[in-house]
Amino acid sequence: MKSFINVEDLGPLDKAMAEAFEIKNDRFKYQHLGKNKTLMMIFFNNSLRTRLSTQKAAMNLGMNVIVLDVNAGAWKLETERGVIMDGDKSEHLLEAIPVMGCYCDMIGVRSFAGLTDREYDYAETVLQQFIKYSGRPVFAMETATVHPLQAFADLITIEEHKVVERPKVVLTWAPHCRALPQAVPNSFAQWMNAAPDVDLVITHPEGYELDPKFVGNARVEYDQKKAFEGADFIYAKNWSNPGVTNPADYGKITCNDMSWTVDTEHMSWTNNGKFMHCLPVRRNLIVTDDVIESPNSLVIPEAANREISCSVVIKRMLENL
Repeated sequence: MKSFINVEDLGPLDKAMAEAFEIKNDRFKYQHLGKNKTLMMIFFNNSLRTRLSTQKAAMNLGMNVIVLDVNAGAWKLETERGVIMDGDKSEHLLEAIPVMGCYCDMIGVRSFAGLTDREYDYAETVLQQFIKYSGRPVFAMETATVHPLQAFADLITIEEHKVVERPKVVLTWAPHCRALPQAVPNSFAQWMNAAPDVDLVITHPEGYELDPKFVGNARVEYDQKKAFEGADFIYAKNWSNPGVTNPADYGKITCNDMSWTVDTEHMSWTNNGKFMHCLPVRRNLIVTDDVIESPNSLVIPEAANREISCSVVIKRMLENL
């Protein structure tokens, strides 16, 4: 595996899931694979779970780890070609990337959407430059449009906590005070579609339709209560307008309906449903205190599984070095 962006990069999902549970039972089993190998983690944006879980996974596998925060510990990087670099950006990504590649065996990249140019974001311009010019295997630690390590961890969590063979899983939009990318909901939908035993429903206000390539075979329901009925898992997440129905709305907040906040009444519509969120979460915007603190909240086990999902990905890449 030379790059990891989407679920299909892992190959058969059942084998990847089996590997995840194998690693969870013995996190240091494959430590020999990373001996004398170096992972470079590059952050264009803030991170807590991704930074800690990825570094822990790499260390479990015996790797050395270098962490570079582009906004705080490096020259400001220009990402566009043809730009006269007479501003505050001192180095171009096209020189920086191959230099980074000289110092490591593998690269993880975290870079969010700008939310102003849909074509630029959905082309994964920054990530693709790392894949093309670094000369190293590259995996996504969240990008403009996807967050596969999170979605993989979500699937592991659902598998661990499901009580029926084919659970009903609902991805629900919820309000937020800031415009957020679609990366988490995109990947969540993509991975749930790939899982053979998940009944996926996506619910959101009209106009917030995700890109069809991620929605796949999921059922879209605009009535949130109807979507929640009989659900086994509720995955709440805000996303800004994806611009699918109206490109001019891309990256904008076009709905502030607080009735979409997940509270106790919402959860009462479910089949004793479990609550999930990728974190960080804005309490009492996305979800109320009582729901996220309830026994049915899986946000901490979900976060813990980030170490496991990342371990599988790094292991696969180490095996192909």
